[in-house]
Amino acid sequence: MSLQTLDLGVDARIAGLTLTFHLGEVTAICGPNGAGKSTLLSCLAGLVPPDTGHIAFGGKPMESLRHDVRARAIGYLPQSPEVAWDLSVEVLVALGRLPWRNAGRGEAQAAVDEAIAAMDLDAFRHRRVSQLSGGERARALMARVLATEPSWLLADEPLASLDLAHAASLVRRFREQSDLGRGVVLVLHDLAMAMNHADRVIVLDKGSLAADGAPEFALGSEVVERVWGCPARWVGEPGARALSVG
Repeated sequence: MSLQTLDLGVDARIAGLTLTFHLGEVTAICGPNGAGKSTLLSCLAGLVPPDTGHIAFGGKPMESLRHDVRARAIGYLPQSPEVAWDLSVEVLVALGRLPWRNAGRGEAQAAVDEAIAAMDLDAFRHRRVSQLSGGERARALMARVLATEPSWLLADEPLASLDLAHAASLVRRFREQSDLGRGVVLVLHDLAMAMNHADRVIVLDKGSLAADGAPEFALGSEVVERVWGCPARWVGEPGARALSVG
C-alpha cells in the first residue's frame, strides 16, 4: 500500500506537498532546521492533521482508517520520544504488540525477542529504562517500533543518539526491513548517511519541495549549496561517499 500526501499544507510549516512513498524503499527526508521534515513525518503517521490537502494510505484517506488498522500498519519513532513509566526494556518493547492484542502469546513473544535481538539489547532485557544510557534508551524505543512489525517504519532522526557501531547496525536493519517489502521513511540530518544508504531522498526547504529523487541527484553539490547555503562537494566512491563543505 502506498503512502501519499496530496497538496499537503500545515500552517506555515509545509506548503503544497504532493508525494508518493513506496513499499520496499528507504526514503530519507533531508533539509535545514525548520524545513518541515518532522512535520511531514508526523503527518504521514496520522498525528498532525493537515490544514489543506490530505494523506492517503492505500488510496484511502488516512482519517477513514480504523485506529487499530493504522496502528498495525504504521510504526512511528518521534525525534524526542518520552517514556511515561519506568518499565523494563522487555515490557517497553512489548508495548509495540498492543495493536496485535488478539494475536497469540507465542507470536507476540517471538516478535519482542526478535526486536530486542535486532537492537542488541539482550543484555538489557530486564533493566529499567531509567538505568539506560541515552543511546540504549533510543535502541529500546526503536525495538518497540520493530516489535509492531508494521508495513511502514517512520523514524525522526533515529541515529542521533547512537554510537557509530549501533548507528551502522540500525541502518542495516532499515535496509533489511525494506528488503522484506516494508516502507522505511527517515528524517536524517546526516547527508552522507542519506547519500550512501537511501534509495530516494526528499529535500525540503522552508516547507517546500527543493529536490526529490535518487541520492546522487537530490543531494548533488548544487542542491546542497542552494538549500543549505554552503559550498559542498562529494568525495569517495558510491556507497562510501563523504561530504566536504566550506
